[in-house]
Amino acid sequence: MPALLLQHPFMSASALAECNGQAMVAAMLAFELALAEVQEARGALPEGASGQMRRLLEAHEFDLEAIAAGIASGGNAAIPFVKQGRAALPAELKRYFHQGATSQDVVDSALMLLLKPRLAALDALLQRCRAAALPLMEAHGETVMVGRTLMQQALPITFGVKVAHWAIGLEQARRRLAGVELPVQFGGAVGVHSGLEGPGWDNLGLDFMDALAERLGLDAPVLPWHTDRQPIHALGTALDAAAGAAEKLALDVALLTQTEVGEVAEPSAPGMGESSSMPHKRNPVRCALIRGAARQVHGHTTVLLNAAAQPLERGLGEWHAEWAPLIDGALLLEGALEQAAVLLEGLEVHPEAMKRNLAVTGGGIMAEPVAKLLAPTLGPDAAKRISAEAAETARLQGVPYAEALAAHGEVQGRLTDAALARATDPSLYIGSSRAQVARAADWLKSI
Repeated sequence: MPALLLQHPFMSASALAECNGQAMVAAMLAFELALAEVQEARGALPEGASGQMRRLLEAHEFDLEAIAAGIASGGNAAIPFVKQGRAALPAELKRYFHQGATSQDVVDSALMLLLKPRLAALDALLQRCRAAALPLMEAHGETVMVGRTLMQQALPITFGVKVAHWAIGLEQARRRLAGVELPVQFGGAVGVHSGLEGPGWDNLGLDFMDALAERLGLDAPVLPWHTDRQPIHALGTALDAAAGAAEKLALDVALLTQTEVGEVAEPSAPGMGESSSMPHKRNPVRCALIRGAARQVHGHTTVLLNAAAQPLERGLGEWHAEWAPLIDGALLLEGALEQAAVLLEGLEVHPEAMKRNLAVTGGGIMAEPVAKLLAPTLGPDAAKRISAEAAETARLQGVPYAEALAAHGEVQGRLTDAALARATDPSLYIGSSRAQVARAADWLKSI
């Protein structure tokens, strides 16, 4: 696959540089060295053995291509990695390397180590989005625009409310991701720390597991989770929720940037959004990148969800299927959020276009409040009919809706011009928009 051209543009470049094959080997080595250290601390390795391992193995150049080739026969990267590690050690240390562990312990723990800085980066990006959204929503708390349902004009809202919904979605996702645990994996061959038996050693495996988690900066699980994939399920769905929030932002912005709508525009940059054949175009490329990345995250999440139930004490293909979607999902989300942060920080807002679009229907979007105003005098059925007839007259003749209403034969003399003006003013029919912006701002600032 030509990943450089088809996959990497949707991902974070910095994340790609930090999350590669060499990083995976480093993470596996970190697990093994930490395991040796906690075992030595509890008398399961000779004194000084873990330090000697660290000096030798941190200086050793692991052969990535040989590890990759070895996966075809072993089924995972840990098996050829452990072989290379043992081969680099003197005879007296070989048996202490990878003691009591199994390949899944190495791979799962290494993946958690790779993902820990990625979650920190995602949190920082989501905080950037929140920081950009707050002043934007507060600045436009009074900016009236048309609300749309089923892709059609409906009733007035404020742009501040729209931004508030984007911000709340992203912040909900941030708080959900912040609560996800990244547990260490250490259970041995069948998850019960086989091979660590001995007088007074009944709890030694669990003790090693907890100490290993502390040393690596990972969470300590209740039990080894070889075929209990709840940690992966929780992480995958949290990544997907954040992708969905970013995609909602991008979809709305893309729709509002349409030439005929023009209510917002992506931040301008040299060459950004250009067309290969149409010089006049300014395509919403950031939105496209966000949505393209999010769609891929959704697909990866489906793989993770379908692998949640794994057989007996070790998955057969389900576990193996998790690796790439988990890492790729995080890298894609990081790429999407980098674009989302820039989008919110530099979004161009065009209130004059919003005002123009409020009048596209000739004021017809105010037919509901007009009908409510007329109903006590004319009855609900007649009020609804008259409000619709006046809206159509306003649209066809290009006159203000209030003027079309005042000229309607069944309305003449029944309502004052001031009452009609109030009923047809979109800025006076925005419901709880102002209160929602204030409430959302309070919540966003609460943590």
